[in-house]
Amino acid sequence: MDAILTSTAVVALAEIGDKTMLLAIVLAARFRAPVPIILGIFVATLANHGIAAFLGHTIAGLLDGQWFRYAVGIGFVAMAAWTLIPDKFEEDDEPKPGRFGAFLTTTIAFFLVEIGDKTQVATIALGAQFESVLRVALGTTLGMMLANVPAVCFGNAIIERISLKSVRIVAALLFLAIGLWVIAEAAGLPGG
Repeated sequence: MDAILTSTAVVALAEIGDKTMLLAIVLAARFRAPVPIILGIFVATLANHGIAAFLGHTIAGLLDGQWFRYAVGIGFVAMAAWTLIPDKFEEDDEPKPGRFGAFLTTTIAFFLVEIGDKTQVATIALGAQFESVLRVALGTTLGMMLANVPAVCFGNAIIERISLKSVRIVAALLFLAIGLWVIAEAAGLPGG
């Protein structure tokens, strides 16, 4: 259960203000079809994060050792710093008018934009940390849905009411705490 809860919390917080959340708002404004957009986000995230969690788990299995655990912990600490940098949605990232409809456009756009994104990198690290690819992928997908479904449904109203800076700070602190916990665990310290 730790894998699901931790993965959900990490990704939900990291996703707020992320470029994929901004993409969700753009898609909602363009298509005005929330259900296909939400389903597209779900399918794209499940596929992308399933691959990422599997990659993290596989790497951890191949490189299992104390130094690798330190590297995973340091990776989480680096994610904390990266989370403090606001994402910008660039016009080049904006999906072109969809001839494929809301669902397929969203699925493709979300899958591609999520490649190399901090939530995907976090999913790789979570996959390396926890034993279950399925639980990590489900947790990170749930986290993405918790952040993006309201963005699709309420869009700009959310951004106007929520301090993205505060959310980034909370997410960074969560990444930092996980990183320090993993490092303490690797070092064999009490509470690790």
